[in-house]
Amino acid sequence: MSVLSVQGLTLKFGGLVAVNDVSFDVGAGEIIGLIGPNGAGKTSLFNLLVGLYRPTQGHIQLDGRRVDGRRPHVLARQGMTKTFQNTALFPEMTLLENVTTAALLRHPLREARAVAADCLARVGMDAAADADVDDLTFPQKALGEVARALATGPRVLLLDEVMAALTPPEMDSVMGTLRDLRERDRLTLIVVEHHMRAIMRLSERLLVLNFGRLIADGSPGEVAANPDVIAAYLGGDHAQHT
Repeated sequence: MSVLSVQGLTLKFGGLVAVNDVSFDVGAGEIIGLIGPNGAGKTSLFNLLVGLYRPTQGHIQLDGRRVDGRRPHVLARQGMTKTFQNTALFPEMTLLENVTTAALLRHPLREARAVAADCLARVGMDAAADADVDDLTFPQKALGEVARALATGPRVLLLDEVMAALTPPEMDSVMGTLRDLRERDRLTLIVVEHHMRAIMRLSERLLVLNFGRLIADGSPGEVAANPDVIAAYLGGDHAQHT
């Protein structure tokens, strides 16, 4: 059974169609990559999934229950949340305090602190628990975002550009962490990432958006050979001559 099912999802801003009749299913424990050129609709789709936008048409089911249009805190309690591309940690708090705020969704304060400490350890950030957010590097803040999302107890975790600004060795480390989270917690991961080397290695399956439409859904190898995907990234003339 699919843990997440999206059917006919459409989002319009006036005359602009940001997401256009998108449908897909995600099985429990899958690592899905969501890719596409700039402006393809990836962030809009993420925002629909976690309740930041309300769909114009279509529906979303989480564990067989319809959840489209529900607010983000309700969806987080039901088991789906996201990180933010531009890290949104509270600057006046320590890293541990930031993650604790998320754990309060399901736990009283004392337990929330323990959950937060565990989540930081799971992403390798326990040594920075008492650091002020302003003193963290961007990669550290990105991992802090992951820890904070984990503290809500998700079944489906949407990761938005968590490997931005990382070096190749740092990307390898983060990919290892994400695989460990999937194995340990049976997490389902949907990842938006512009680093194609990373997303191809991490994902078992790729969804490709272009101008709001889903143009491909398959393994990394299948997607890399898809002429529609090649055209979307490199232009129609290139696709005609490959």
